[in-house]
Amino acid sequence: MEAARPATPADRDRLLELAAQAIAELAPTRGGAVWRRREARPVPLGPSIDGALASPGTLVLAGTIDDAIIGYGVVRAEALRDGGQLGVIDDLYVEPDARGVGVGEAMMDQIVAWCRERGCIGVDALALPGHRATKNFFESFGLTARAIVVHRQLDETGPR
Repeated sequence: MEAARPATPADRDRLLELAAQAIAELAPTRGGAVWRRREARPVPLGPSIDGALASPGTLVLAGTIDDAIIGYGVVRAEALRDGGQLGVIDDLYVEPDARGVGVGEAMMDQIVAWCRERGCIGVDALALPGHRATKNFFESFGLTARAIVVHRQLDETGPR
């Protein structure tokens, strides 16, 4: 049965594996090269995951099927200039073979509930261009575009 639960330090190694898989999957996609350099978890992944697990302003989730961790999510409450808070999803990943069975949905339900409990004014998440399944997934939870980032590659030899 699919579920989501708060991750613990005992889940660290599996979270690191999943974070590496997420980066490997997204880096070669359109917009992925800059995403990897700017928004993805920094390599080595350990300190970043450890920090998320230890932060009281961050929720780290383990997405499971029959207690096996096959996905993870990370959301944090970001302070806004006016004193409010915004929920920011930094990571939401499910292994490709386990998608479409409800693990991502279970994690999103908990993310939205966590953000509401903290009084967040909303929830932001990033979807790379052309990653329609991600966009459709977030839209099914009521997330819509509120900004579009445009980019011009200047280093013609680098990945895009």
